[in-house]
Formats: sequence, C-alpha cells, structure tokens
Amino acid sequence: MTHSTTTENRQNSKSDDAGQHGAGPRRRRRGRIVLMALLVLLLAVGGTGYWLYSDLDGNIKGIDLDRAIGDDRPAKLPTSGQNLLILGSDSRAGANAALKTGNVSGARSDTALVMHIPEGRTQAVAVSIPRDTLVTRPECTRADGSKVPSAPRVMFNSIYSQVGSACVVKTVEKISGIRMDHYMEIDFAGFKELVDAIGGVNVTVDQDIHDSSSGLDLTSGTHRLDGTQSLEFVRTRHGIGDGSDLGRIGLQQQFMTALLSEIKKQDLLGSPTKTYRIADSLTQALTTDSELASLTALAEFGRSMNGVDPSTMETIMLPVSYDRIDPNRVVAAEPQASKLWKALRSDSEIPESAKKSPATGGDS
Repeated sequence: MTHSTTTENRQNSKSDDAGQHGAGPRRRRRGRIVLMALLVLLLAVGGTGYWLYSDLDGNIKGIDLDRAIGDDRPAKLPTSGQNLLILGSDSRAGANAALKTGNVSGARSDTALVMHIPEGRTQAVAVSIPRDTLVTRPECTRADGSKVPSAPRVMFNSIYSQVGSACVVKTVEKISGIRMDHYMEIDFAGFKELVDAIGGVNVTVDQDIHDSSSGLDLTSGTHRLDGTQSLEFVRTRHGIGDGSDLGRIGLQQQFMTALLSEIKKQDLLGSPTKTYRIADSLTQALTTDSELASLTALAEFGRSMNGVDPSTMETIMLPVSYDRIDPNRVVAAEPQASKLWKALRSDSEIPESAKKSPATGGDS
C-alpha cells in the first residue's frame, strides 16, 4: 500500500530499513519461512486418504502463465535450476471485511520473493523486491483480454491490483531477465481459517499495541491469538513503530514464524480430522501456475527440494537506492542489481558486491 511521510519520518524509515535489512539472520528468516511453508503444506496433506484428494485438489487456483504472458519470455535456465516467484497477497476486501474497517476492494502484492533453487538443489536463495520499487511495467494483457500499455515509474506492488498476477510475473522477468518456472501466491487473509484450525498461535510483543484501524489491542507479553486476532496482528501498522509499513512487515514475519512453529508441534498424522482442516485452509489460500495447481504436482516439486537445507537458505533484498524525484520510493541500484540477476541467470554464486544496497547503507 502507498504511504507518504514527512521528511522526519522518511529519515526514521531509512534508519529502520538499515536495521531491517542489515542483519544476516533476519534476512535469512524470510527465506526459511518460504521453504517451510511449502514443506508444511506437503506434510499437512501427507497423511490424508485418497478420498480427500479431489476436494483439496480443487481448492488450488491455477494460472496458465504461458497463455497469459505469451512468447515474450526469457529462456529457461541452461541447467536443472529452478526459479519461483512467490507473492504474499494482501487481500484487502477479505481483510477489511473481517476487521470491520470498511469495504475496500482489490489486493496488492504485499511480499515478493524470487526464489532461485540452483542445480543440485542444495542451497536456495530468495531475492526480495521492495514493494515501493519503481519499475517499468511492460505491456500486459488482463484476464478479460484487454491490453494494458507499458508504463515507466510504476510502483511494483501496484501492478498486481491494476493488471493482475501474470503481469507481475512478466514484470519480474523483464527487470531480471530470468524466466519464472513457477508462481505461487499465498493470501494472508486465508491464514485466519488456518489459525482457527490449529487452535491458535502464540506471539510475544515487547510493547503495548493499540491500533484502532485493525482493531488489535494487546499488552506487552505473550498472547495466544485466534484467527481474527491473527488477522488483526498481520494487518497492524499504526499501532507499532513509526506507523509505516516497516512495522507491519516485522509483525508479519514474526507471525509466520510463530504459525509454522505451532503447526510443527501438532500431531498432524495422528489426527486426520485436524490434518484435513489445516490442509483445506492452506490450499484455499493458495494460487499457483497451472503446472503446480494440484497436490500431486506440489508433492513432486516438494520432493525435488528435499536436498535444500532451510538453515542455509538466504534472503537478499534487491539492491535499491532512494529515487531522486520521489524520496518515498526506491529504484534498483546499479550495477549491483544487474550483477545479482546475472548470477542467478547463470546459476552461479552471487558476488558480495551484488548484495550492497545504497538505500540501507550496506548489505541488503
């Protein structure tokens, strides 16, 4: 979502960005979350009988990227490496209905990760694209067949709501020169049902949070959140930090870690009913490319990543610098960004110089 700040707030945000992206363990955490989410999905359906298959399989929404994008796409990797675009969508209509904050339609890509799984499947890298990055959107075709002309200086996270997910994929391919072999979108609002299915999630906050917009009202300490409270938690912005999206992103990361930890504690295989409820919630929140839009395809993809160690996975922010015209926005920093994309295209090691982000004053 767009937001404007005063000069003082922008300076605070820059300082916060440096803390947010400068710590190695925090960079890697988002990468581990992504992979764990895939593994949890497979685990959740692993103990169910075939009689459940067709019902759960029908929950997953699929997008035919080749048909939606056309032939104007980069070539596939010359190796067996894979590239996957993962979006965490902010379904504003569903979120606001649950939070009783008004009927706002549409959605934006709240989180965007390009996950590169190299040949050999031993160590994966995820490149996060900041939501406020200004990019040139290519000509795209909407789902209804209408054409949308190319446009410069478009904020990255607005493409999803304006044109659709296929255009987000095409934009990422244009700016990176990398073909996305697969696409996966997870709707944050869908986690409300998932939290209720597992009986709640424990989170710990080190300060009181009172946000009249989301409805969240927590005192400092540990709380067990139900589905509605969890949705309030991940939607909270005004009740923490300087009120920017930086605080919200931190809460979303904290919530995902707590959610996945809770799922791992549950005896999924020992409770078929609970397993089904969890799998049902997960698959309803999932949209993939048409090749992955079945439990069989997801399971095969998951098995192909068996050699990836989540503890070694790293998330690198796309190197960016503050835009000279609008300091509230960022642009890809050169030559760092080009070096990063080139390394992924050739399935080679990413040089340290490609990880420097001027907007944060150091490592991205």
